[in-house]
Amino acid sequence: MNKKVFLNISKIIERDSKTTTYKFALLRGVIDIIQENSPFISFFDKRAHIPIGLLVEKWLLYYYPILGSSIKIPQINGELNLAFETQFRKIINAYKDVGGFSVFYNDLKNKGIPKNLKSDFLELGIKIKDTIVRMPMKYIGRSISDKYYSIFQFESRGKLKKVSLIDSEFLIKNFGTFSIPLEYYEAFKLLGSFVDGSDSILIKWAEFSVNASRKNLSIEKVINEILKRPVTQREIEESKQIYKDILKHEGKVYCVWTGNKILNYNIDHVIPFSVLKNNELWNLLPAQEKINRQKRDKIPSVKLVERQRDLITHYWEIIDRYKHDKFQKEIRLSLLGNNKDLNWKNTAINQLMNFCDFFISIRGFEEWSI
Repeated sequence: MNKKVFLNISKIIERDSKTTTYKFALLRGVIDIIQENSPFISFFDKRAHIPIGLLVEKWLLYYYPILGSSIKIPQINGELNLAFETQFRKIINAYKDVGGFSVFYNDLKNKGIPKNLKSDFLELGIKIKDTIVRMPMKYIGRSISDKYYSIFQFESRGKLKKVSLIDSEFLIKNFGTFSIPLEYYEAFKLLGSFVDGSDSILIKWAEFSVNASRKNLSIEKVINEILKRPVTQREIEESKQIYKDILKHEGKVYCVWTGNKILNYNIDHVIPFSVLKNNELWNLLPAQEKINRQKRDKIPSVKLVERQRDLITHYWEIIDRYKHDKFQKEIRLSLLGNNKDLNWKNTAINQLMNFCDFFISIRGFEEWSI
């Protein structure tokens, strides 16, 4: 891999303009999308092409806890507000008394934004998209090139369609695409977790906010707000309970990893929650308690998933019957992407194996098999 790319990334983080946190948010978002191995990423003309809606969604999740915090966490030098702050505060205030960040996230991923907030949310989404395109995308790379849009290229603008449901899928399909050179994609794929780790983007983001507050804040306080997750333990248990309720109706339960009939079982995250932060129904499967303890936060081997293909898809069929709309939406966004294959189970299981291989061979997580 081109060593110059890694040097350029370092220069961008350290030397590019730092008047706002937009640069950090853009890099963090792109790295997160790549590290999650999104099925919506495509490749041609030596570039990786990504829906900008995925990036808008990341910014919504990054800035919500920051702007909603009781602690003022500056994101821009001086007394100015972020370009989208006014629009964002409308959404934050609307959710303030009905569950806040987690409820907003659930609406965005599953239920859809409420009708009374659609107009405000669209205004916010468009404002975030325009901010991304006109500012960090345009200027990132100026420390290594005199050209604007030297690394990020905004390609397709997309056309907003009138739909009944405004959610993550809407953002992906209607907000156009951007691209980065393939060598940058490969660099982020291999080392993105380090670039996005404790020694880089998150720390630099926190340091910026601390300095902008004239040292009235600590890095620890800022990092605590930045790292908040929208999925809580309560939501995890609720999803597991849905699965258990469905299995009660089915009668016989088999351990997904051994095939043995079991009376007592745990609901296992196939791709561990600590790795993917994914609590969707396709990722929850019944496993014998002892087996689940052995697996812990390890990634099932590709061979194991292939061996258990029939049982995994059997459980997917069951959950699809009981929770069709929720299940199909979740598996489409996480595993199927734009694939229109009528045999969705085959496509999904292949993508699951791709996930496992990615997390084991590229990101270095421990492989597990029995």
